[in-house]
Amino acid sequence: MIFRKAHLYLYVFSVAFSYAILYPLFYFFSRKTSRYKYMNALRRVWGFVSSGLVGIFYNFKVEQPIDWSKTYIICPNHTSNLDITAMSIFVKTNNCCFMGKQELADFFVTALFFRTVDVPVDRASKIASFRAFKTVMERLAQGITTIIFPEATIPDTYPPQLKDFKNGPFRMAIELKLPIIPVTSLNTWQILWDDGLKHGSRPGICDIFVHKPIETAHLTIDDADALRDEVHAIISQKLAEHDHRRTNR
Repeated sequence: MIFRKAHLYLYVFSVAFSYAILYPLFYFFSRKTSRYKYMNALRRVWGFVSSGLVGIFYNFKVEQPIDWSKTYIICPNHTSNLDITAMSIFVKTNNCCFMGKQELADFFVTALFFRTVDVPVDRASKIASFRAFKTVMERLAQGITTIIFPEATIPDTYPPQLKDFKNGPFRMAIELKLPIIPVTSLNTWQILWDDGLKHGSRPGICDIFVHKPIETAHLTIDDADALRDEVHAIISQKLAEHDHRRTNR
């Protein structure tokens, strides 16, 4: 645990220090929406470097090649702050954004993003939530791929268990006839659970499985719950397969 705590401090320092160095560029790119694509490209580099400096790397296995000329709603499970970095690195279009909790608009290394390119949502307020989802719908209609964690938060239990999914991303996908990409983060919680404050962190390889896109053009809004449950089942099954292989090694 002493090593894990020490590693966490190194990781936090790596993230904060590299962000501080890159901040002038991030700020410049954040001043105009036409520059957001450069902000996302730099965020990808920042995520790779800040993790790599402390021995954290990402291994992506893709079930089917992704056509990044299309617009998607990407739905990963969420067990670690590393999941955000993983998606920043994985998504190969710079025309993208995250939807995340309102608190991210106040954190040192995420505030600039969630006040510009990304969309914060205050789930405690129905009006604020409605406005946030309306903003995301507008972004998607403009061809901006959006990453939404459908659990809405990291599970409180350790080891984490997959929580129920919110309906929002699935209703939006159907309304806009956009494909959904389920993503299973298999072991990021073992490298760094949540923000790492309780169990620290360690070097390692985060294994991310990207499932094939699910088309929604043939669905109606009445199918939203079924689509939600389908994506939940896909991720749940992959997690179960991974846990089974790990316990039988």
